[in-house]
Order: sequence, then C-alpha cells, then structure tokens
Amino acid sequence: MKLKDSIQVWLNGALSDPIVNILAKNSQLTKTQLETLLIDFLAENIAGKHLNYDEKARLRLTKAKLSRGAFNRTLEQSKKNVIRSIYTVLLLGYLGVFESTTLDPYLEIANKLKDYVEAHSGNPEGEEEVKNRKKTIELIKGEIERSLKQLSNP
Repeated sequence: MKLKDSIQVWLNGALSDPIVNILAKNSQLTKTQLETLLIDFLAENIAGKHLNYDEKARLRLTKAKLSRGAFNRTLEQSKKNVIRSIYTVLLLGYLGVFESTTLDPYLEIANKLKDYVEAHSGNPEGEEEVKNRKKTIELIKGEIERSLKQLSNP
C-alpha cells in the first residue's frame, strides 16, 4: 500500500471515530483544520521519514489539488485555535473557575478518555484477554459517547 493510501486510511478511521466526531464538533477546530493538524503531527510517524509541506498537502483527503500555501494557512489557523483553547483553560484556571464543581463532569470524561486510551495500549495475550479488552473498550467508549452527548447539549 502506498504511503498516501495508508495515511488516508488512517485519517478516515480517525475522523470517523464517534468519540473524535463528538469532541471535534464541540472543539475550536474545523474538520479541515483537524485533518491538517493530524497530518502535520502524525504523518511523519506513519511514513517513518521527514515530509515537506508539499508532500503533506498531498495527503489531505480532498480530491482537489491543494497548494503548500493553503495547507500552511490551514495549519496555522488550527494551531492558533489550539493555542487559544489552551489560553482559555489557563484563564479560567487562573480566575478560579476550575475550583468549581461544575467542571467535575468534564474531568470525569477526561479520566474515561485516559482509561480508553490505556485500554487500547499493549498487546493482549490469548483469546480470552482479547475478548475482555474488546468488551472493556466498548463499555468505556459507550460511557464516553453518552457523557459527551449530555455535556454538549447546552
């Protein structure tokens, strides 16, 4: 499989994940910005080599030819949005908002996301362990999806 194909398969999988969809829908990033950011941060790990911005631009899921400049502008916008989100969190923490119990549901979800990621790590041994891991992952995923949907409704 060609590099572009394998990266696009990975991107499609990541962007179609229901948890990613809920988080992305309620984030400061557009779908295009998220895709561009993922390509910038993760494509080189998948490729196993350094990629220039022309190569990264060709990895986007769009069928239209994308210039390096357009890729870079979208990447810059996405990084700005991430930085602004971090500043928002820092501001609210500085003002003492994070000491409020109103953030407890968000912290619970963050812990569930951590559990979900940990459940995906490592290699299970044996058929029974694989079955148990799949069951655990599905349970955590369901809890996260329900919690995120509840919190995303104002």
